[in-house]
Amino acid sequence: MERAVYLDYNATAPMKPAVIAAVVEAMGRLGNASSVHRFGRLARRAVEEARERVAALVGARPEQVVFTSSGTEANNLALHGHGRVRVIVSAIEHDSVLRAAPHAEILPVGADGVVDLEALARLLSRDGKPALVSVLLANNETGVIQPVAEVARLARSHDCLVHCDAVQAAGKIPVDLGSLGVHLMSLSAHKIAGPQGAGALVVADGVEVEPMLRGGGQERSRRAGTEGVAALAGFGVAAELAREGLGNTASLTRLRDDLERRVLDLAPGVNIFGAEAPRVANTSCFTMPGVASETQVMALDLAGVAVSAGAACSSGKVQPSHVLRAMGASEAEAGGAIRVSLGWRTSAADIDRFVEAWGGLFARTRSAMAAPAA
Repeated sequence: MERAVYLDYNATAPMKPAVIAAVVEAMGRLGNASSVHRFGRLARRAVEEARERVAALVGARPEQVVFTSSGTEANNLALHGHGRVRVIVSAIEHDSVLRAAPHAEILPVGADGVVDLEALARLLSRDGKPALVSVLLANNETGVIQPVAEVARLARSHDCLVHCDAVQAAGKIPVDLGSLGVHLMSLSAHKIAGPQGAGALVVADGVEVEPMLRGGGQERSRRAGTEGVAALAGFGVAAELAREGLGNTASLTRLRDDLERRVLDLAPGVNIFGAEAPRVANTSCFTMPGVASETQVMALDLAGVAVSAGAACSSGKVQPSHVLRAMGASEAEAGGAIRVSLGWRTSAADIDRFVEAWGGLFARTRSAMAAPAA
């Protein structure tokens, strides 16, 4: 029996062996990181080592890193704790941003999936109230990289705070808090081959964040709750490995480009979303004309290939992507798109398996559509 092919790294990346070892080792330790005795001090050391590694991944200092349970919690902490009157978010944000700020003003994107900087300038000039602007760095569905540094320059000229969801960018492209010029940045462990259950909000100097969780004084009183030492230890190792591997994206780019070329050979009418814009190397989002996303995901799963129809938070309720709709795709086109995301274990043989399975499904559906009605 052939092994299953996993091409859903943007949902969660398989943990690397060194990460698993770090988690197992930490789980074998005793102690609460807030306790002052020896056991507690050892747990605290593991947490602080992880903080240093996560900070280094994004050019921050350890004291700027607030550990959370997930990227979603980090986004919510940023969107609820900033203290500004206005909120402006891009139309292609992750649901954990859009739902955290349901009354936000929406920044549109172009057909290439890149935010409209002129529209942002107009929004910022329209109202002088203090605002938070939230724009992700790399889109989770299309992989399109956003001009966050330019967004931050515009926003700062209007005395606005800037939040960046860098969950899908960290470990895939160089990310630096200072160079981007943002005030708040969200991260997630399991997107960089770390464990699920750990995330972080990086907070620039001079920025106050009102905590959502209250109780103890953990995380400099910005996020109460006993730290999950094992998950954070794994997060730290994953961050270090991700930083060391930043220069090794060429192979992923070749695999993705090969996949897209072969898909276009099979179906020239396929729309690869964001193909004309800068993208992270591992992500491809495209349509199968006339075939629903859910049908493709299920058929590919039966063929032993795992992909997604968009953000994993939408699992079980496949519906046309708000990201693709914001890029101008029709409801039918958005409803026929899948996301293929590669990672550290992806091989050329995996791409072969995907193309074979996807191409077989495409051929069957074309034959069914061409068959005369009974």
